[in-house]
Amino acid sequence: MFSSLSTSLVVRGILAVVVGIVAIAWPSVTILALVILFAVYAFMDAGIEAARAFSSANAGPVFGHLLLGLLDVAAGVLAIAWPGITALALTIVVGVWAFIGGIIALSAAFMSGETAGTRAMLIVDGLVMIAFGVVLFAAPNVGAVTLALLFGLFSLIFGVTQIVTGAQLRRGGSAFDQLTPNAV
Repeated sequence: MFSSLSTSLVVRGILAVVVGIVAIAWPSVTILALVILFAVYAFMDAGIEAARAFSSANAGPVFGHLLLGLLDVAAGVLAIAWPGITALALTIVVGVWAFIGGIIALSAAFMSGETAGTRAMLIVDGLVMIAFGVVLFAAPNVGAVTLALLFGLFSLIFGVTQIVTGAQLRRGGSAFDQLTPNAV
């Protein structure tokens, strides 16, 4: 679609900056978009489960797939009917993920064969993830807004780096562009 990697990086960067600004300016819109995305996923998964049910030769898997499909439909309907509760539930899921990930990182830090630098980074990573999980558990309402703001901040930073990289490739003769002339 784009004639060069540098152009696609700049366009991607501009889009990321716009998404970041929207996420920071209207975190509630970002949270609602996440809830709607979850609902769409649940409905799509329900369709996949139904297809798997009707392609199965045995009665046992048919019942299981239909049950999972019905649970997916229920989750999608609940997400649309009660987006606030869904946002809280998704925040708690992210909190659980962060907490468990932090424990795993701390455990990995003490595995044999790690260098001191790697061990230190894994410890810091684990502690930060555990703290993030605890914060999300302690105040899930604030946690949902925080997730939206962090997503916006990430999008802004990512977008700026993409724009800068694209501009540098365009300005510097772009040896990387020459290696991948039709990459994007």
